[in-house]
This record gives sequence, C-alpha cells and structure tokens, in this order.
Amino acid sequence: MTPWIRKLHKWIGLAVALQFTIWLGSGLTMSLLDKNAVENVHHRAPAGDTPDWPGSAVSPAAILAAATRPVQVIETHWLGDRPVYRLSDKDGSWLASVDDGQPVPVTADAIAAIAAADYVGEGRASSPEFMKETIWEARGHAGPLWRVAFADDDGTTLYLSGQDGRILERRSSTWRIFDFAMMLHFMDYTRQQDFNNPLIVMAGAGGLWIALSGIWLLVTSFRLGEFIPSRWRPRHELTVFAAGGARLRSVESHSGDTVYLALGRNGLQLPSNCGGGQSCGLCEVRVRGDAPKPTSADREHLDKSRLGLGYRLACNVPVRSDTQVEVAGGAALWTERTGTVASVEAVTPFLREIVLEPDAALASSEFQPGAYLQVHVPGYSLQRHDLDHPEHHRPDWAALDLPPTLTSREPVRRSYSLSLPVEKAGGKVTLLVRFSPGGQGKKRQPAGKGSTYLYSLKPGDRVHFSGPFGDFALKPGTKEKVFIGGGAGMAPLRAMIHSLLDRDASERIHFWYGARNLREAPYVDEMAELANTHPNFTWHLVLSDAAEHGAGLIQGLVHEATHEGLLQSHPDIHTCEFYLCGPPAMLSATRNLLDRLGIRQGQIAYDDFKI
Repeated sequence: MTPWIRKLHKWIGLAVALQFTIWLGSGLTMSLLDKNAVENVHHRAPAGDTPDWPGSAVSPAAILAAATRPVQVIETHWLGDRPVYRLSDKDGSWLASVDDGQPVPVTADAIAAIAAADYVGEGRASSPEFMKETIWEARGHAGPLWRVAFADDDGTTLYLSGQDGRILERRSSTWRIFDFAMMLHFMDYTRQQDFNNPLIVMAGAGGLWIALSGIWLLVTSFRLGEFIPSRWRPRHELTVFAAGGARLRSVESHSGDTVYLALGRNGLQLPSNCGGGQSCGLCEVRVRGDAPKPTSADREHLDKSRLGLGYRLACNVPVRSDTQVEVAGGAALWTERTGTVASVEAVTPFLREIVLEPDAALASSEFQPGAYLQVHVPGYSLQRHDLDHPEHHRPDWAALDLPPTLTSREPVRRSYSLSLPVEKAGGKVTLLVRFSPGGQGKKRQPAGKGSTYLYSLKPGDRVHFSGPFGDFALKPGTKEKVFIGGGAGMAPLRAMIHSLLDRDASERIHFWYGARNLREAPYVDEMAELANTHPNFTWHLVLSDAAEHGAGLIQGLVHEATHEGLLQSHPDIHTCEFYLCGPPAMLSATRNLLDRLGIRQGQIAYDDFKI
C-alpha cells in the first residue's frame, strides 16, 4: 500500500501545492492593493445635503390607492434632483410622481445627470448603456441596469439601477485586479463569491490528505533502531556470498540496521541510484534461509518468481540476527576502479559515447555484454557552457531551459551499461549516456546529476567507477533472438549483438530499435553495415515521428512495429528469446505485448535501468 500512498501523495501534493501558491499570490495581491483605490473613493463626490421634501407632494395613501399592483414598501426617493416615491414588491421596484402618482421612467438623461453628479475627476462620461441583464461587474443585482463609463486613468465605471436610478456599484481597474485575485483565492470561477464552492472544498480535502499521508509515510520510514545508539544494540554477523555460492566476507552489523546500511558501513557499496531510498530497485540481494516477508517496495521492483527465491531489496531488509545474503557482483562491490577518458563522441544531440581507459586491465569474463557500471559522480558546480556539444547540435541544446549553473552538492552513483564488449574495445569501457535535461518549461526539475557530470567530461579527465553489476545477459544456446530497444537501451543490446556476431553466432538475430526521429537514432550506419555483413542479422529502425516516414523507414511505436513486422507472422515465436531495454513506457508496453502472445517469462530478459 505504501507505494500507492507515495504516488498519490506526490501527485495530489503537486496539485495542492499549486493551489497553495495561487492562494499565497492572490492573498498577497489583495493585501497590497489600496482599499480606497479598490473602492474608487477619490472619484466619488462627497454626499451633499438632502433637499427638503416638497410640501405639495400627494400623500403616500393616495399613491397606494392609485397603484396598479400590490405594494409592499413605499418610501421617499430622489431621481437625481427630482423627488419621487419608490414603490417595491417581490418582483422589483418602480417610481411614482409626487404630483399625481403616475409612473416615472428612468431615462438615459436622468442616468447621465446622476452619474455626472456622483463623479469627481477629469474623465469624460460615455453615453449611458442600457443592459437588460446583469454582468459580473455588477453581480448580485438584478437587471435591468444602466452602465456609464468614464474616460480616466482608473477605468471608472458606474452601474445604476434601471428601476429606480440608484448607484449600485462603482468599479475601477484596481477593483478588477482585486476581483480577479479574489476569484483565484476563493477558487470560485463562476464569480459568485461563494467561499464554500466544490473546488475549494476539494482543495481543503486534498490538503488534509497530504497531511495524513505525509504522517503515514513519515512513520513508515522510521525504524526503531534508528532511535537507539548503535553501541546499545545487539551485534550480529552479516555474511556475504557471491551468486555462485562462494563466501566473500563477513561484516559486523547492529540489530535494526538494514543490509544495505550494514554493508555500506563496511565498505561494500551495493549498486544504488537512490542511496537506499527504496525507489530504484538496484540493491537486490538474495536472503539465505528464511527471507523476511516482501514489503510493498520489494513487490514493486521484483517479480513474483524472484521474491519466491528469497530476493529482496537490501535497503529494506533489517538485520535482526546473524544473516546470510548472496549478492551479484562479488568483489566488485568493494573494488573502486579508476580510468581516464579516452574519447567523447556525440552520436546524437542527447546521446553521447564516452570511452574510458582503465588504469588496470579488465577481465573480459567479468565485463559481459548487458552488464552495467556504477560511475562515482563527485559533487560539482558547472556552468552551462561546460557541457560542450558540436556546432550542428547547438539548435537542439538551445531549446533546453537549463539554468546557468548546474550543481550537485553531494557525491552520488549512477548506473550505465556497456555499449560494446570490452575485448572489442581493446580493453576499454564504452558507455552510451543519455542527457537528462530534467523538467522543462513549467516543470522546472533539475537536470540529471549523472548525465550532467558525464557530459562535462573531456579526454584526459579522471573517472572513478565500480562494477560490473547486473544479471542482464545473453542466455547460453543458439535459439533465435529478438532484440527490442529504444533510447539509451541501445547500449546493452548493441554490446550483446556485437558479442554474438563477433563469435560467428549462427542463429537468427533480429534488432528492432525505436526512436522519435532519425536525428535521435544512434549507430544507424553501423547497424546497417552489420546487417549487410551478417546474413543472419536483420536491423529495423522504427520512428515515431510521422514526418520522417518514408525512404524505407518504419513509422510507429517499436513494440507495435515488431508485432506487425515479425511476431504476428512468425512460424514459432515461442522458441525465440527476447532481450528488451529502453524507456519505462516502451519496456512496459513490450512486456505486455509478449505476455498477451503467451511468451514465457523464462524466454524474456530485460533491463529497465531501475527508473
């Protein structure tokens, strides 16, 4: 349940935070506006003395007797400087002459005179405009109305009753700003000034949800051991084994520590992009013996088959007794390697090949195609111009909304797959790095810490890394293989394909790769050359941008194109092996497709980059 609460907390929090920002901005606007300017006081004439009521006026009783409809209220009134009686019933009001009780119409001339007498300033009045229905500036008053606008700097406008000539509202430009801010503040977009409208009730309920879910997430993130000094907690032995069963080493742990924390304190840094925050899923270990019950984070990142074998996230496994775990990577966990940047090549505007020459020779048996490294990214402060790029890519980069300074205050580790077998690269490490620009426009999220650092590297720079890690690898045997990828997923798939073709693999090999357009597709010529050289290898480039359809290119989404061009007509797809790597949406859609086609999980290998 916690992952769902975390997701809802994030998205509802985003909506509520936006509304809180609107509340803050609109409230500040209303408080800063001058009250007299809002009420247009400086253009209002002071109230004069009321003239004496004429002694010749007929009596109210005579007016009531002459009325043609029931009267609820009768009162004295002035239409400008003319005395009249004002009569009212449930449907409205009307005026009657004080001389003979006859109806008195509210004319444009009378309205113009009343407006001119009320106004102080140099603005020239427009001709009175008769309005049968009320508008938002005079809401709350039933029509008909008269509208008189004055040509002054404040946009003064008077609204007068069409029934009795009373001035109902005095509006100005400042009032309009105030009214707009109040509309945003009350979330009442019907301009009815209803503070209890459904939108504001929903925003309040959302704020309550954020508070309650935040408390839940805070409580679930605590472990009792965190509040007890480590020297007061019982000590346990945490034994680490390689995936093959070889004992690597034992470390001391305190009760309540997680496996990830205990190993990290002893120099065994498990792969992680989130620093033990249960969100990346890289720190996978297999618990020997009785594994703890899977948590929601375990179920989110590990499939059922692996959970059944005892695999858990190390950042989520507490050490309460002597514990044994198996880890992938072996001695690479505590081995930090160093190397020098040998070359940097921009293969597309936002995909860059970075080749590292390690200080010590690498064993090709360890660095198998599909494996990934953890690059140690130091804290940095870079200027935008430190991210160099070729001249022909400048239009692409100019479109990015990057800040002038890009910073990372703390060291982090980021994972990148090998894009070429080590032996084919002459013992060097070849990485394909996609630049993550972060949120653009209104989203305003920082650029990726790892890709920003790597895009600042130049030949001769020193780099620290660990690895190799991961279990994404070619399966033994000669079954027909289908590779489906997109984006930076080109890296491990390319390495695997080169490895197969370099050892003269005889099985059929298909590679379907998706990109938005031809400009964003890497290694196109290289793949085409491999297809020409090796009869058993076929290469298909799929572009989602319809504008580039043609010239033999396939247009659409890569998983759909693979289905239409290969899988639906394949004589026996259940004997094929599938290797998938790419963006989360593409990977999810492809896995769902294979599931619908009845492909067994054992025939599918994938790397989701844990993002």
